Amino acid sequence: MSATHEEITLAAQEEIPVVDLRELIDANLYMPFPFQRNPHASEAAAGVEEWLSVWGLTDDPAVAAMISYTRPAELAAYNSPTMDSGLLQIMANQIAYQFVFDDRAEDIGRHTPGRLLPMLCESIAILRDGQPPTTPLGAALADLHRQVQERCTPAQAARWAWNSREYVHGLLYEAVAQAHPVPVGSGLCRSVRSLIAGVEPFYPLCEAAQPCELTPEEIHHPVMRRLSRLSADAAVWIPDLFSAVKEQRAGGMINLALAYQRAHRCSLPAAVTLATRHINSTIREFEELYGEFRPELSPSGVGYVEGMAGWIRGCYFWSRTVPRYADTMAAPVVP
Repeated sequence: MSATHEEITLAAQEEIPVVDLRELIDANLYMPFPFQRNPHASEAAAGVEEWLSVWGLTDDPAVAAMISYTRPAELAAYNSPTMDSGLLQIMANQIAYQFVFDDRAEDIGRHTPGRLLPMLCESIAILRDGQPPTTPLGAALADLHRQVQERCTPAQAARWAWNSREYVHGLLYEAVAQAHPVPVGSGLCRSVRSLIAGVEPFYPLCEAAQPCELTPEEIHHPVMRRLSRLSADAAVWIPDLFSAVKEQRAGGMINLALAYQRAHRCSLPAAVTLATRHINSTIREFEELYGEFRPELSPSGVGYVEGMAGWIRGCYFWSRTVPRYADTMAAPVVP
């Protein structure tokens, strides 16, 4: 996360003509992937509403309001424009579940990380050991796990569960970082962010959308692993730009733009500009590496990597318009 004095000065100069953060991001973010939208988006949105209601997750008016502000089916539709309706519904349900789970974990663990343990242990027991749930949130996860197992191959479902467990563990790390009296450094911030991104659990669904399961040699190839890391980081860092004001107001620590602001003691627009450049280099590396690796991939391997690219594109177009961030995008920026 190093940046030269000249880069910081230039970033500060670039903030002068900017009306709001959205304009600043749009002007500077490199986005080579064009907008696309799945035609089954409305159907998926209705399915999410019904699924959350079945498991009682939207009985709480605050949760229902949060879902209306985050539009999980819209994010799924932007990320996966060619996915069939059944698989898209699983993805939309999972996005909705993770929003609920993440917000609840943040509320519980912000001041006392230890209070998260029952919630996280229940999730691990369901995902790793197939234990029965004990809470409505756990019941929703168990049903989601069932959906994945019915649609995916055993190997894909196993990868989904493993990635999901890593995400669950990451939420405890985030809670510890938030509760610590001294803000975490840039390197730790990025490490925790990669764990709580919640993007990689969706990659097995991208694989399930392909004609064939990827071979172990292809799925575990070092270049494929690097592409996975680059795409997941870029996909989650982009919303960090749009949520920076919201997170700053809430005292959030695990955010790429805020990490730049703390590291360089600069204004938020300058920090967003620096973070955007970091994201741009990540996207360009993904593009270049994919271009070199593509001739070695099977048709299903190509589709799988295209699914990763879809998350980069989808998170950008979703973040630009989702109400979750809209109320802070035009607000005066706090230095």
